[in-house]
Amino acid sequence: MPNIGMPSPNSLQTIGFAQDAPDGAAPGTCWGKTISPAIIETVRREVLLQPAQVSTDGRIQQPAVYKKEDVQEIVQQREETWYETVCPNLMTDDFVASLQRALSLRGAYRGKVTGLMDDKTRRAISKFQQGGFESGNLTVASARALGFVAIPRPAE
Repeated sequence: MPNIGMPSPNSLQTIGFAQDAPDGAAPGTCWGKTISPAIIETVRREVLLQPAQVSTDGRIQQPAVYKKEDVQEIVQQREETWYETVCPNLMTDDFVASLQRALSLRGAYRGKVTGLMDDKTRRAISKFQQGGFESGNLTVASARALGFVAIPRPAE
């Protein structure tokens, strides 16, 4: 089952928005996905090919024969992590301009307020993202931290 939340900073991320969503995602929500590759480690082992031949008096007649072999082991499994994003249709010029101003106040964006979702704005979003998440896609968690997305009320 895929994780839902913030991916690890070492994740390789997909570009843009995922075409699908995780199981249980609310209709009308937008999601991105990162894929952290499996981490594989190579371990060198000695494998016994032939045991030592020992005489009845305990002397070694012929030493054991070993072979060294390299074996690859998966240290960490491949992992998919879903994260909720602000839907592209909400990213109007006015929204992006306000986002640029908010990021500027927090020291993440330096430049003119243009209202354009350009590379400079995406780098600022990536710099600001919570939890070391490096993506130019604005997560809902970061939008809430900036005051752009309402925080849902708990059910009464």
